[in-house]
Amino acid sequence: MIRIVDYGLGNIQAFLNVYKRLNIVAERARTAEELADADKLILPGVGAFDHAMELLDASGMRDALEAMVRGRGVPVLGICVGMQILADGSDEGRRSGLGWVPGRVHGFASLRKPDLMLPHMGWHAVEPTRPNPLFDDLETGSRFYFLHSFYFECAQDTHAAARASYGVDFACAVRNANVHGVQFHPEKSHHFGTALLKNFAVGC
Repeated sequence: MIRIVDYGLGNIQAFLNVYKRLNIVAERARTAEELADADKLILPGVGAFDHAMELLDASGMRDALEAMVRGRGVPVLGICVGMQILADGSDEGRRSGLGWVPGRVHGFASLRKPDLMLPHMGWHAVEPTRPNPLFDDLETGSRFYFLHSFYFECAQDTHAAARASYGVDFACAVRNANVHGVQFHPEKSHHFGTALLKNFAVGC
């Protein structure tokens, strides 16, 4: 069972629709009790880092997620801000992140490149940096939809699973053992995103 963590951020229904088309069982979880039967987790998110952490803490699910992901090794996929909160922290706010993937989130604005339009929005090619089941059998030049103004800088290069470039070369996908994250929106990325979400369901 894939559980989509519904803590108040992200288009939960979009993920449920993708998995319904794939005939893969997925349901939302709004409480710790509803997480209990999950063997895979998706942590979506949109908006600001601190707000995401506040909502996750207020949801009552954080301790259960920690026990499942850190304790039992349940695979999790963080998406957009759901990926950013996997980090230790962000320049966007003051709160600590989950710390499941060592690193920090920085703003593109800090690059001080006046020609760099923000947010980074639209379709962009993604280059996997090492073998990763999320990207298995995806065609060369696969493109995904991005919408963000902050990027993840891994503390260890080995945790950067894929890279893209927008003013700076950045990790657009991360992995630390059972913890996966993607900055782009697979639920908005047509057949490329559908293939990635299927890979998470059957390969991770």
